[in-house]
Amino acid sequence: MATSAPPSIAKIVHGPMFIGTVVNAILYGISITQTYFYITSFKNDRIWMKLFILVIFVADTANTVFDIQYMYSSLVNNYDSPVAIQKANWVFATDPAMTSIIGTMVQLFFSWRVKVLTNNTPVVCLLAFGSIISGLGGIATSIAIGMVPDWLEFQKFEAPVIVWLTASAAVDTTITVILVAYLRRHKTGFMGSDDVMNKIIRLTVQTGLVTSMWAIVDLGVYLGIPTGLHLAFNFPLSKLYSNSLLSSLNSRRGWKFSTMSDSDQKSPMHVATSATNFLRNMQHPDQVVSFNTSTVRPEVYIDVESHEMRDTVEKKTRLDVPENHDCKDVQKPDSDPAAMV
Repeated sequence: MATSAPPSIAKIVHGPMFIGTVVNAILYGISITQTYFYITSFKNDRIWMKLFILVIFVADTANTVFDIQYMYSSLVNNYDSPVAIQKANWVFATDPAMTSIIGTMVQLFFSWRVKVLTNNTPVVCLLAFGSIISGLGGIATSIAIGMVPDWLEFQKFEAPVIVWLTASAAVDTTITVILVAYLRRHKTGFMGSDDVMNKIIRLTVQTGLVTSMWAIVDLGVYLGIPTGLHLAFNFPLSKLYSNSLLSSLNSRRGWKFSTMSDSDQKSPMHVATSATNFLRNMQHPDQVVSFNTSTVRPEVYIDVESHEMRDTVEKKTRLDVPENHDCKDVQKPDSDPAAMV
């Protein structure tokens, strides 16, 4: 009786891993662009925030380098050695740890944002606790890979993977719900500011749902399919977290421009600026009378026109002439010498 051939590790494990590495590299390129945009656009941010972004970028870079190095070693250096790719090594084991650390840092940042907005310390403590649990679950997964390196036996350490991805998805969803609920309650009723609020809400929902849903799909594929298919979802996860953080920070520039163009259309400052520009473009600035007695809301009145000022002068001249003086009674002196004879 012929026996079935063993499954190809390169096909069932390294194939999905290769797809995940490609997606990881693409998202890393987007992360580089966003990091550069942040550095050049927000030079006045707090120093700790800049250092935080730098640490995220360094961790992202290390994660991508490790993933590419492992794929190169497996598919190039050991392309003709099936035995060499039967088990995972320490380079691959760094991926869960790096991903969970990056995810925990991003979640702690958004938890701090919740604290700033809501000032709800108990909820923020729960979010921070869940983020740390998620990070510890990822580190435990890396340790378990070192203990059970066989690809087809990864389901033996389900517990740390479940803790890692479940806690991560739960924290992401909770942060999204809290931020959206807070922003919706604090709409002002003004079109400009509400438009900015709606943009923030959409961005919060998009970034929060992407990371949480991706983690849930990764966990479901890991538990449901006993192959390496889940690696296609696991490798890009760290870049989704870093890009969600960077996009949230960089979008502040667009909100500022939107606020200046929409919400400030009828504000006192906008009126003063428009009036200043009008005065600069006037060909006859003496036609404008400006009153600026208030230090709070400068105002400009444009009421007097040149023809009115001329009418005023003519009226004043006419008032200086006696009412009973008739111009017809005034006779010119006769300059003819013959008339004097």
